[in-house]
Amino acid sequence: MGQKVDTRAIGLDVGLSFMKWLTGAENLHYGLWDGLACTAENLGAAQAAYTDKLFSYLPEGPLRILDIGGGAGETARKLIALGHEVEIVVPSPFLASRCRQNAPEARVHQCFFEEFSGAGGFDLCLFSESFQYIPHELALKEAFGLLKPSGQVLIADCFRSENYEGVKRSQTVGGGHRLAAMRRTVAEMDLTVEAEEDITEAVAPSIDLEQGLFNVIGHAVSRVDEELKLKRPKTRWTLAFAIRRMVSERRLFRLNERLNEQKRTAEAFCHFNRYMILRLSR
Repeated sequence: MGQKVDTRAIGLDVGLSFMKWLTGAENLHYGLWDGLACTAENLGAAQAAYTDKLFSYLPEGPLRILDIGGGAGETARKLIALGHEVEIVVPSPFLASRCRQNAPEARVHQCFFEEFSGAGGFDLCLFSESFQYIPHELALKEAFGLLKPSGQVLIADCFRSENYEGVKRSQTVGGGHRLAAMRRTVAEMDLTVEAEEDITEAVAPSIDLEQGLFNVIGHAVSRVDEELKLKRPKTRWTLAFAIRRMVSERRLFRLNERLNEQKRTAEAFCHFNRYMILRLSR
């Protein structure tokens, strides 16, 4: 029996290639759209504005930074250019290879953060859109265990708002931990919020731009399917059979939603989520 197709790795590869073609950089994070029209041509500028906003929350340096979930290494590359020393933790072999290519001066650890066994003594642990993928109590405990006594944790990520309670997941957009639960954990761990900013409305247009792109792809797929149905029905049946063998029904259903529906909107994101920047210390 053949191995299962890794659709996530394929999606990352294609997504990064597309982003590099469109913007010149391998970024998959949100853009900051203050003063910018939400168009594809402005995506690179919006993502650069997001990075500038994130870096404005860095403590005074130079710093030894652990970039947790460092994507393709673009953020690490920019941090190193500013004079910081950076190590990256990323679980994906594909992303780890991109980190080594984009930020060759950084030390890359290919593992889950929960499995990280490198030396501590960091000035800063950075979670840029990676915090939501780790249980927040564990993430904070492990991060502060890797810091110098004066070290801090910087988080930029989506959180669930109070409007998420009791709502089916399929009706929402975005992800993240519940913000109320995060605040309780910060209080229970006796952490200090050194800085905080809610930038939800400024990043939300990224959702509409992404959904628009998926709808364009969905339209193209539908047109090809129509032509095959009319003129090459046997070929269409063979392709459909092969896809069903490689991809689960659940993933196909979710893919159809992404390509052909418009449930993911900036308005829904602002209702169900808050995008927060938080800098924490002991």
